[in-house]
Amino acid sequence: MTSRKINISKNQDELLEKYLAEHALRRQESKEQYRKIVQAGIAKWISDFQKGNIVINSVSDLRQLIEIDLQLQEDDV
Repeated sequence: MTSRKINISKNQDELLEKYLAEHALRRQESKEQYRKIVQAGIAKWISDFQKGNIVINSVSDLRQLIEIDLQLQEDDV
């Protein structure tokens, strides 16, 4: 088996960099949207709790929302 060196032109490098940058931007935008949804869920849970509309199961729901929010924040680091 012979090894061949593959040459990638400068233009292809630029295209790959552009694709990766656009992909990272789309991913960041999605994460920001998910965080807004999670934060709205947390706000709703707190509002319901303050009104006395809380059930035992929803405590685990709040925990899950907080964990999701923290995980989304960690990915940004």
